[in-house]
Amino acid sequence: MKWWQKLSDRLHLLLMLPTVFLVLTSPWIFMARQLPANASFWNLSHVYLGLLTCLLGILFLLTNLMGGTWRQYFPWVVADINPLVKDIVNFAKLKLPVAGGRGLFSVIEGLTMLDLVATGLTGVAWYLTQGTADALSWRAWHIDCAQWFIGLLIVHMVCALSHLLDFLRQ
Repeated sequence: MKWWQKLSDRLHLLLMLPTVFLVLTSPWIFMARQLPANASFWNLSHVYLGLLTCLLGILFLLTNLMGGTWRQYFPWVVADINPLVKDIVNFAKLKLPVAGGRGLFSVIEGLTMLDLVATGLTGVAWYLTQGTADALSWRAWHIDCAQWFIGLLIVHMVCALSHLLDFLRQ
């Protein structure tokens, strides 16, 4: 196993805890144009843990792009959509897609990684522009990215659980 694959596996675990914390506590965040002067624990933890998670997310994405593995998560970039189409057709026939490869589950993983980074970067931009009119736009984009991320994360977890069940059946 290459060094970046080992790092990616560790980063995946390191990303899980702060990501779950950020998602679960986000309804308690009360910021608009800027971080309040008397910010609560929830606001401060969201901002600073979010910054850390953004950095880890970028590193995670980069490790998953190294050594040509980007083709697994983003085969559509080079118009390699046959495995994806095959998985979608089989899924419509109630056949579970296979793990790995360049099919549906891998594409979902790739999109989830991209949206994690987009959520983090829009959060950083919101933080850096706080106090300006642009901050509200970055806030809106951050919330949109976060909502998409939550949806993709749920789909990603269902895919992982389906493979675990498939593994246990064998």
